[in-house]
Amino acid sequence: MSGLQGGIVVAEVTEQADLVVVGGGLAGSCAAIAAARLGARVSLVTNRPVLGGNSSSEVRVWVVGATAHGTQRFSRETGIMGELFLENQYRNPEGSAIYWDQVVLDAVHAEPNIHLHLNTDVHDVTSGENGTRISSVSGWNMQTETWTTFTAPVFADCTGDGLVGALAGAEYMTGREGRDQFGEEWAPQTPDGEFLGSSMFFYTKDAGSPQRFVAPNIARDITTTPIPANRIIRTGDNGCDYWWIEWGGHLDIVKDSDRIRDELLGVIFGIWDYIKNSGQFDAENLTLEWVGSIPGRREYRRFVGDHVLTQSDLMNQRSFDDAVAFGGWSIDLHPVEGMYAADPGARQRYSPGPYQIPFRSLYSRDIGNLLLAGRDISATHIAEGSARVMATCATEGQAIGTAAVLMGRENVDARHFGEHPGELQQVLMREDGSVLGVEVDDRENLLKDAAVAASSTQARVETPDGSERMRLADDVAVVVPVDPRLDEISFLVDAEEATELTVELWSTGKPQNYVPVDRVATRTLRIGAGPEQWLPVEFDWRPAAACNGVIIVRHNPAVALHLTGTYPYGLMMLRHKGPHDKGFDPRIPDEPDELLTTWIARTERGHVPVLTVSPGTGAYQAERVLDAYQRPWGGPHMWASKLEEPTPATAEGKVAVDEWLELDLPEPRTVASARIVLNDDVDADLINLHHHRTPYLVVPTLAADFRIEGHRPGSQDGWTTLAEVTENRHRHVVCDVSPVQIDRLRLVVTATNGAPYVSVSAIKAYATPSGRAASPWIR
Repeated sequence: MSGLQGGIVVAEVTEQADLVVVGGGLAGSCAAIAAARLGARVSLVTNRPVLGGNSSSEVRVWVVGATAHGTQRFSRETGIMGELFLENQYRNPEGSAIYWDQVVLDAVHAEPNIHLHLNTDVHDVTSGENGTRISSVSGWNMQTETWTTFTAPVFADCTGDGLVGALAGAEYMTGREGRDQFGEEWAPQTPDGEFLGSSMFFYTKDAGSPQRFVAPNIARDITTTPIPANRIIRTGDNGCDYWWIEWGGHLDIVKDSDRIRDELLGVIFGIWDYIKNSGQFDAENLTLEWVGSIPGRREYRRFVGDHVLTQSDLMNQRSFDDAVAFGGWSIDLHPVEGMYAADPGARQRYSPGPYQIPFRSLYSRDIGNLLLAGRDISATHIAEGSARVMATCATEGQAIGTAAVLMGRENVDARHFGEHPGELQQVLMREDGSVLGVEVDDRENLLKDAAVAASSTQARVETPDGSERMRLADDVAVVVPVDPRLDEISFLVDAEEATELTVELWSTGKPQNYVPVDRVATRTLRIGAGPEQWLPVEFDWRPAAACNGVIIVRHNPAVALHLTGTYPYGLMMLRHKGPHDKGFDPRIPDEPDELLTTWIARTERGHVPVLTVSPGTGAYQAERVLDAYQRPWGGPHMWASKLEEPTPATAEGKVAVDEWLELDLPEPRTVASARIVLNDDVDADLINLHHHRTPYLVVPTLAADFRIEGHRPGSQDGWTTLAEVTENRHRHVVCDVSPVQIDRLRLVVTATNGAPYVSVSAIKAYATPSGRAASPWIR
């Protein structure tokens, strides 16, 4: 069909889908992938030529989430966002924005159920049922000169700016709410129209020979501004290192976008002129490689759902019965003056651990079939200051993409569907989504009542000796799983003189935390002078449920702890910040009395004290692959084989092992698919761009080579290989197999990607195929 508009022949197309997702950032991309994998037809519509939104090569913001650059612990996202992190780590360790574009595009293109519409700007929404449901959205593709109308029973607004919801008449909030409206400590006394500003970045390179720079007319003379005095300018910085190039919070972020862009561009060229021509920097051979042209927005409309996420929800880590995603980035608020402010460029406050995000915040309470993910969810300005970061938005996207499919099957609106969130939560966990603190109850898992045995198990929390020593100039702590109790912990120490040492046992308050919250006991011990002494500390602690315990060793410069780099998964060393410690970012002062930044994990990762815990532990037993959780929650929640001295790694970084898990079914069952959830070390902080370099292509704790075997009832020839995987680099491995009746299933691992043990979070099997397309990560 075509029409004549202004003398131009315009193609007019109608496309029908099960879900229309508007917005091609990480929230929208993950929503589309999640729905497509569950069999839904998806129209993914975005007005940009590339996917990824603010993370794309057009804007180049690094993807951060709950890990908060390693400040939070054991909190990296899983599910689709986790896949993108892991694949980018393998393909793109140097953090190229161009390569990252292709990682996201490959993930979308791999799903045949997704019809992708790039360069398509939606600006028309039709509604039915008295304006309470969206009937269609329409948009113009500037490249193909096509006007497309998209129809579906469910729509998702992942635009960030909330365009679709606004056109549909959904209630939304902008600016800052007053303090009394939601009882938020950080909110202003009275509401105002201030936003978080927008940013643009630049990249530089060493050209190898002198390069001149003549400032364009748009360049600002930054020496006439507060910038040189109040912001850090360095020749080695690039991209998001200049996150503070921010402006426009006092304007309308959307309507004044051109004005904001010009101001940001003028300051970028002014900074570069200052670096190149002021004579204060060693920059003779440097040149500009790239300058952004699109402001990266942090905030605009926020819709009103049946729950508005608030500061207290985040800081108190409120538990929600409809939790479907999680966050952990700080509440990260910036001065409205942006780069011209005399104050620091940001004020940040962290919750003690990651927090849950409820489904009730991911839909509009006015429009029954409008789901939300990204910057426009139902949250206050303060809470959005944390939940706005892209990896968190991506987890919301997977949640609503999954919800859309289930809503369509049941023919219900979002509110009625959300009244019974269990089905959504269970499907998300089957897909290994980023769900925190929700118990697995997958009734279709054929292995749920199997008896589990293993080749070996890490039966004790203990570590071998190492060559490193740490003098107790500061308080230090170690987090250990306590399951079912902690009677005694012993440390290997050196003492320069006879002295006393104080050791304390603390609980973490909540299962997702790794900080000392409540003191359980204090012990003071005498130590004689001498090296290599075992120091036993008795506690006799029997918590009501398996949990993490934090053992603090108070500072004493006469004592040194032995440290090791080889230890069971789930242990973590912390160090209390001393007066010599600088904040993670010198431009942002730490909030006082904040546990997460007072007890530092980032600099201590990779080693723990040499120790042994009595009695033995159940934290790593084989049955953990069928327990209620498949990510750390009050303990590691995984099976781990016995920690052995590793065999030498191959050139590819693999370590040969010979470990297996066997699941004995109560009666024969027919299996058509299996899912293995491996340990991808969710404490490791992976990044898509150039923030830091992680020293491996594949997470070492992942199993590299393994096979899934089935035992036929009454079979005389033993085990049959159902699936075999080599060179694995991902956490969630889904294998469809020829349907076969078995009475036992076995996972045999022959190599890891570097770890001296095998660890598995979950094993599942089903009577039907997964229905998934071929993996986008295997050619």
